[in-house]
Amino acid sequence: MKSYISIIAILLTSLTFSQETMNETLPYATIPEPSEKYTPGTVVSRMIDGLGFRYFWATEGLTEENLAYKPSEEGRTIAQTLDHIYGLSRTIVNSAKKQPTDFTVQLEELSTLEKRKRTLENFKTASELLKVTADLGEHKIVFINKNGESEFPFWNHINGPIEDAVWHAGQIVMMRRAAGNPFNSKVSLLTGKVRD
Repeated sequence: MKSYISIIAILLTSLTFSQETMNETLPYATIPEPSEKYTPGTVVSRMIDGLGFRYFWATEGLTEENLAYKPSEEGRTIAQTLDHIYGLSRTIVNSAKKQPTDFTVQLEELSTLEKRKRTLENFKTASELLKVTADLGEHKIVFINKNGESEFPFWNHINGPIEDAVWHAGQIVMMRRAAGNPFNSKVSLLTGKVRD
């Protein structure tokens, strides 16, 4: 019996350590320093940084039980909301790279932690690329699906994928609170830091 308890304790410790180690390498535990100049690119970059910071803390410390939570029979679970935000992050980063988002390509299966990591990395890459852009008009949204290709100007990015991802990060905060695992109250969205 004691050996089983010891093994469980070791597994829990290594799981916590693995998550902490991963968090040390993930962007947006704190918000990056702002740019010195206000340009269209730096403003959009900062919007994405704010989204990344919110998403990091909205998803930090979620349990398997939390991931299965949904507010109603018709609603999405937290896990399904994470999937949706990951898809939005792909559209955001592809636009920043001036590449289409191709829905005809099968995506690889990812664990929840890997999906969270990729989402944060997509936000970071998009922020860095857009920060230095000379013309946001070059960063259209282009979708490829079985019916062909569709294209939208960058304006649709602001009211579409970027704001939609912010909206859904807020839903995760609401759902995790309802599931009994509230958002860290020491996180300051105003300063982009965690209070001591």
